[in-house]
Amino acid sequence: NAKEIEKKDNPELYRIVENLCITAGLPIPKIYISNEEQPNAFTTGRNKENATVVVTQGLLNKLDRRELSGVIAHELAHIGNRDVFLASLVVILVSVVAILSRTFLRFSRFGGRRDKKNNSGGILVLLGFVGALLAPLVAFLIRMSISRKREFLADADGALLTRDPKGLADALRKISSDSSSMRRLDSSTAHLYFSNPFRGNGITKLFMTHPPVEERIKSLEKL
Repeated sequence: NAKEIEKKDNPELYRIVENLCITAGLPIPKIYISNEEQPNAFTTGRNKENATVVVTQGLLNKLDRRELSGVIAHELAHIGNRDVFLASLVVILVSVVAILSRTFLRFSRFGGRRDKKNNSGGILVLLGFVGALLAPLVAFLIRMSISRKREFLADADGALLTRDPKGLADALRKISSDSSSMRRLDSSTAHLYFSNPFRGNGITKLFMTHPPVEERIKSLEKL
Protein backbone atom coordinates (compact mmCIF):
# COMPACT_ATOMS: atom_id res chain seq x y z
CA ASN A 1 0.00 0.00 0.00
CA ALA A 2 2.90 2.37 -0.57
CA LYS A 3 2.24 5.38 -2.80
CA GLU A 4 4.56 6.70 -5.49
CA ILE A 5 5.60 10.33 -5.12
CA GLU A 6 6.89 13.03 -7.43
CA LYS A 7 9.24 15.88 -6.61
CA LYS A 8 6.41 18.24 -5.69
CA ASP A 9 5.04 15.72 -3.14
CA ASN A 10 8.18 15.61 -1.00
CA PRO A 11 10.92 17.89 -2.40
CA GLU A 12 13.47 17.10 0.34
CA LEU A 13 13.29 13.33 -0.04
CA TYR A 14 13.32 13.59 -3.84
CA ARG A 15 16.39 15.86 -3.80
CA ILE A 16 18.27 13.49 -1.48
CA VAL A 17 17.61 10.57 -3.82
CA GLU A 18 18.37 12.67 -6.89
CA ASN A 19 21.70 14.00 -5.58
CA LEU A 20 22.90 10.60 -4.40
CA CYS A 21 21.95 9.02 -7.73
CA ILE A 22 23.99 11.65 -9.59
CA THR A 23 26.98 10.89 -7.33
CA ALA A 24 26.56 7.12 -7.77
CA GLY A 25 25.95 7.34 -11.51
CA LEU A 26 22.53 5.69 -11.21
CA PRO A 27 19.23 6.59 -12.85
CA ILE A 28 16.67 7.98 -10.41
CA PRO A 29 14.48 5.12 -9.18
CA LYS A 30 10.78 5.33 -8.51
CA ILE A 31 10.20 6.62 -4.97
CA TYR A 32 7.39 5.35 -2.77
CA ILE A 33 6.28 6.21 0.77
CA SER A 34 4.68 3.54 2.91
CA ASN A 35 2.32 4.64 5.67
CA GLU A 36 4.12 2.65 8.39
CA GLU A 37 5.26 4.10 11.70
CA GLN A 38 8.33 1.91 11.98
CA PRO A 39 11.37 3.74 10.52
CA ASN A 40 12.59 1.51 7.71
CA ALA A 41 13.19 1.30 3.96
CA PHE A 42 13.77 -1.21 1.19
CA THR A 43 14.49 -1.39 -2.51
CA THR A 44 13.19 -3.67 -5.21
CA GLY A 45 13.56 -4.09 -8.97
CA ARG A 46 15.57 -6.52 -11.08
CA ASN A 47 18.06 -3.89 -12.28
CA LYS A 48 18.94 -0.21 -11.94
CA GLU A 49 16.65 0.76 -14.81
CA ASN A 50 13.64 -0.77 -13.03
CA ALA A 51 14.48 0.03 -9.42
CA THR A 52 12.15 1.30 -6.72
CA VAL A 53 13.04 2.76 -3.33
CA VAL A 54 10.41 2.61 -0.59
CA VAL A 55 10.68 4.52 2.69
CA THR A 56 8.23 4.45 5.56
CA GLN A 57 6.58 7.55 6.94
CA GLY A 58 8.21 6.71 10.25
CA LEU A 59 11.64 7.01 8.64
CA LEU A 60 10.82 10.50 7.37
CA ASN A 61 9.39 11.57 10.73
CA LYS A 62 12.13 10.24 12.99
CA LEU A 63 15.43 10.73 11.12
CA ASP A 64 17.25 13.96 10.36
CA ARG A 65 18.61 14.76 6.90
CA ARG A 66 22.08 13.21 7.48
CA GLU A 67 20.60 9.99 8.81
CA LEU A 68 18.02 9.81 6.04
CA SER A 69 20.75 10.34 3.44
CA GLY A 70 22.69 7.44 4.94
CA VAL A 71 19.71 5.10 4.68
CA ILE A 72 18.92 6.16 1.10
CA ALA A 73 22.59 5.71 0.12
CA HIS A 74 22.50 2.20 1.59
CA GLU A 75 19.44 1.35 -0.51
CA LEU A 76 21.01 2.82 -3.65
CA ALA A 77 24.08 0.68 -2.98
CA HIS A 78 21.82 -2.38 -3.12
CA ILE A 79 20.65 -1.20 -6.53
CA GLY A 80 24.18 -0.59 -7.78
CA ASN A 81 25.33 -3.98 -6.48
CA ARG A 82 22.33 -5.78 -8.05
CA ASP A 83 21.44 -7.28 -4.70
CA VAL A 84 17.73 -7.57 -5.51
CA PHE A 85 18.59 -9.73 -8.52
CA LEU A 86 20.91 -11.83 -6.35
CA ALA A 87 18.21 -12.18 -3.69
CA SER A 88 15.79 -13.39 -6.37
CA LEU A 89 18.27 -16.08 -7.44
CA VAL A 90 18.64 -17.17 -3.81
CA VAL A 91 14.86 -17.44 -3.46
CA ILE A 92 14.80 -19.63 -6.58
CA LEU A 93 17.59 -21.78 -5.12
CA VAL A 94 15.69 -22.24 -1.87
CA SER A 95 12.55 -23.21 -3.80
CA VAL A 96 14.41 -25.75 -5.94
CA VAL A 97 16.00 -27.31 -2.87
CA ALA A 98 12.60 -27.58 -1.19
CA ILE A 99 11.13 -29.28 -4.27
CA LEU A 100 14.06 -31.71 -4.49
CA SER A 101 13.75 -32.58 -0.81
CA ARG A 102 10.05 -33.39 -1.19
CA THR A 103 10.79 -35.46 -4.31
CA PHE A 104 13.50 -37.37 -2.44
CA LEU A 105 11.01 -38.05 0.38
CA ARG A 106 8.45 -39.49 -2.06
CA PHE A 107 11.06 -41.73 -3.72
CA SER A 108 12.27 -42.94 -0.33
CA ARG A 109 8.72 -43.95 0.62
CA PHE A 110 8.31 -45.76 -2.71
CA GLY A 111 11.66 -47.46 -2.26
CA GLY A 112 10.76 -48.34 1.30
CA ARG A 113 7.68 -50.23 0.19
CA ARG A 114 9.56 -51.91 -2.65
CA ASP A 115 12.48 -53.02 -0.45
CA LYS A 116 10.38 -54.09 2.52
CA LYS A 117 11.39 -57.71 2.08
CA ASN A 118 15.08 -56.74 2.22
CA ASN A 119 14.58 -54.81 5.49
CA SER A 120 16.10 -51.72 3.85
CA GLY A 121 12.82 -49.86 3.51
CA GLY A 122 13.02 -48.32 6.97
CA ILE A 123 16.48 -46.91 6.28
CA LEU A 124 15.35 -45.34 3.00
CA VAL A 125 12.35 -43.73 4.66
CA LEU A 126 14.55 -42.41 7.48
CA LEU A 127 17.02 -40.95 4.98
CA GLY A 128 14.13 -39.40 3.09
CA PHE A 129 12.81 -37.66 6.19
CA VAL A 130 16.28 -36.42 7.18
CA GLY A 131 16.86 -35.05 3.67
CA ALA A 132 13.45 -33.39 3.57
CA LEU A 133 14.10 -31.69 6.92
CA LEU A 134 17.73 -30.66 6.45
CA ALA A 135 17.70 -29.46 2.83
CA PRO A 136 15.36 -26.46 3.37
CA LEU A 137 17.20 -25.59 6.58
CA VAL A 138 20.57 -25.53 4.82
CA ALA A 139 19.09 -23.45 2.00
CA PHE A 140 17.63 -21.01 4.54
CA LEU A 141 21.01 -20.66 6.27
CA ILE A 142 22.69 -19.98 2.92
CA ARG A 143 20.08 -17.31 2.19
CA MET A 144 20.69 -15.64 5.57
CA SER A 145 24.47 -15.75 5.13
CA ILE A 146 24.33 -14.10 1.69
CA SER A 147 21.84 -11.49 2.90
CA ARG A 148 24.00 -10.51 5.88
CA LYS A 149 27.14 -10.16 3.77
CA ARG A 150 25.34 -7.95 1.27
CA GLU A 151 24.10 -5.73 4.13
CA PHE A 152 27.68 -5.11 5.27
CA LEU A 153 28.68 -4.30 1.69
CA ALA A 154 25.73 -1.91 1.23
CA ASP A 155 26.64 -0.16 4.50
CA ALA A 156 30.22 0.37 3.33
CA ASP A 157 29.21 1.52 -0.16
CA GLY A 158 26.50 3.78 1.26
CA ALA A 159 28.97 5.41 3.64
CA LEU A 160 31.37 5.91 0.74
CA LEU A 161 28.58 7.51 -1.28
CA THR A 162 27.66 10.07 1.39
CA ARG A 163 31.21 10.46 2.78
CA ASP A 164 29.47 10.32 6.16
CA PRO A 165 29.68 6.93 7.92
CA LYS A 166 28.52 8.51 11.17
CA GLY A 167 25.22 9.58 9.64
CA LEU A 168 24.46 5.98 8.67
CA ALA A 169 25.63 4.66 12.04
CA ASP A 170 23.39 7.16 13.85
CA ALA A 171 20.47 6.07 11.67
CA LEU A 172 21.08 2.44 12.65
CA ARG A 173 21.12 3.37 16.35
CA LYS A 174 17.90 5.33 16.10
CA ILE A 175 16.07 2.74 14.02
CA SER A 176 17.12 -0.23 16.15
CA SER A 177 15.99 1.52 19.35
CA ASP A 178 12.55 2.27 17.91
CA SER A 179 9.85 -0.11 19.18
CA SER A 180 7.26 0.54 16.45
CA SER A 181 5.98 -2.57 14.69
CA MET A 182 4.99 -3.14 11.08
CA ARG A 183 1.30 -3.56 10.34
CA ARG A 184 2.06 -5.57 7.20
CA LEU A 185 5.04 -7.87 7.40
CA ASP A 186 6.04 -11.32 6.19
CA SER A 187 9.16 -13.32 7.00
CA SER A 188 9.75 -13.99 3.28
CA THR A 189 10.33 -10.27 2.62
CA ALA A 190 12.10 -9.32 5.86
CA HIS A 191 15.52 -9.54 4.20
CA LEU A 192 14.62 -6.65 1.86
CA TYR A 193 14.47 -4.04 4.60
CA PHE A 194 17.25 -1.69 5.69
CA SER A 195 16.94 -2.98 9.26
CA ASN A 196 15.40 -6.17 10.58
CA PRO A 197 11.68 -5.28 10.73
CA PHE A 198 10.87 -7.84 13.42
CA ARG A 199 10.89 -6.34 16.88
CA GLY A 200 11.39 -8.14 20.18
CA ASN A 201 13.05 -11.39 21.17
CA GLY A 202 12.16 -15.05 21.15
CA ILE A 203 10.83 -16.58 17.95
CA THR A 204 11.25 -13.35 15.96
CA LYS A 205 15.02 -13.84 16.04
CA LEU A 206 14.55 -16.89 13.82
CA PHE A 207 13.73 -14.52 10.95
CA MET A 208 16.78 -12.27 11.35
CA THR A 209 18.42 -11.96 7.95
CA HIS A 210 20.50 -8.94 8.96
CA PRO A 211 23.79 -8.75 10.86
CA PRO A 212 23.52 -7.55 14.46
CA VAL A 213 23.20 -3.75 14.57
CA GLU A 214 26.20 -3.51 16.87
CA GLU A 215 28.41 -5.20 14.27
CA ARG A 216 27.15 -2.92 11.50
CA ILE A 217 27.82 0.17 13.60
CA LYS A 218 31.26 -1.09 14.60
CA SER A 219 32.11 -1.69 10.94
CA LEU A 220 30.98 1.84 10.03
CA GLU A 221 32.98 3.39 12.86
CA LYS A 222 36.14 1.83 11.41
CA LEU A 223 35.57 3.89 8.27
